[in-house]
Amino acid sequence: MSAEEQQHRQRRSWLDGFMAYALPPGIGERQLREHIVELDQRLYQLWNLGENLVFAWMPVAHGLRVLLAPPTLLTEFAQSAGIDAAEAARRRALLEGLLATQEQLPAPLFEQRAAELKLQPRLLTLPFEIERGLGLALTAALIARYGIRLVEDRAVVLLDAVGFSLLSPLQQVVQLNSLSCSVNAAYAKLLDREININFARTTTGDGFYVWNRMRGIEANVELYQLMQFILADNALARERASRPESVPRLRACFHVGSHYEFYQSEGLNPTSFSYLVGQVTIELARMIERALPGQILVGKFNTLMRDESSGAVQPIASLDFVERTRRPMRALNGLALAGAEIDEIACYLTGRPGGGSGEFGISEFEIADKHGLPHRVYNAKINIHRRAGEPIYLGLREEDLTDFGARRIV
Repeated sequence: MSAEEQQHRQRRSWLDGFMAYALPPGIGERQLREHIVELDQRLYQLWNLGENLVFAWMPVAHGLRVLLAPPTLLTEFAQSAGIDAAEAARRRALLEGLLATQEQLPAPLFEQRAAELKLQPRLLTLPFEIERGLGLALTAALIARYGIRLVEDRAVVLLDAVGFSLLSPLQQVVQLNSLSCSVNAAYAKLLDREININFARTTTGDGFYVWNRMRGIEANVELYQLMQFILADNALARERASRPESVPRLRACFHVGSHYEFYQSEGLNPTSFSYLVGQVTIELARMIERALPGQILVGKFNTLMRDESSGAVQPIASLDFVERTRRPMRALNGLALAGAEIDEIACYLTGRPGGGSGEFGISEFEIADKHGLPHRVYNAKINIHRRAGEPIYLGLREEDLTDFGARRIV
């Protein structure tokens, strides 16, 4: 076996993460895997152990053209000597626009960006056409492993084990294993209904950040579903546990916001999972600091999301988003939890009763962080009613928020 073949074999474990993408017409899974490996090996050679990043790409006949440069381009281009503040701001905006574009660039824009960045495009010759052999979405996902991306519209969940730092190391590892099992069990439940969420997670020490590698409204709704089943599985595990400290009591936060996504080097390869850093992780960290044990918080957001069914991009706010999650939840009726089928899942944001009409408003809260900066949030509840079992109530009621360290806005 050649050194290159051995390297391919050692690096095959990441392949399955890309099989959630739709197969191009006329391409089988085996051939698709071969194409993934072929493109990845070409990108791997250009990446050169992290020395270079891919900043932009476009398909051409029998291959790709890419803009390749060291990571230092991100600071050097916007901070070149002799440029004024306005030019520096323009250059930062240009770079952010590139990082926010995961898709291919149109040829004229590709050439324009290459000229502005003073980069000579590199040609990757491939034995197949990109659109027919891989598809543009899968190609973008493969290239993302060799670059940095700015993402504005992805939802992220933060799960946190209450009182984790007070536990012994052995208790901590048992609790993290329990939480990991709940994540896997929730994922398996969604797979039962052919909801193939392509989720990723990274540990925070006390818990996990969890997100969907896919983007768009549907992908974010699927992540909200995953969060609900993680919390449900955790609640059931706590009920069954002979020793309560073996299963963590959770608090959870859900938010949509901007972040940078990157892949660290692991040995000689980029990792098969990404890392997030940016505004959304900052917001979630501030939210979780104030969340009460058992509480579920949804951050206040208003951002553009793509509707994958229509291709349209539309503004989605927190209240609209939670309302959108209700219909997909009905499709999960009949799914079994702890041996009992689900009759109904009700998810909603809590509020106080409004003027004798029997209806409830939605309360909005403001959290002040340690720097005095405000963060707006909503309190969420999830009620899972089972046909032959006790209901599972997740989150806190409005009347349970006496000790919630936030100022009520509405």
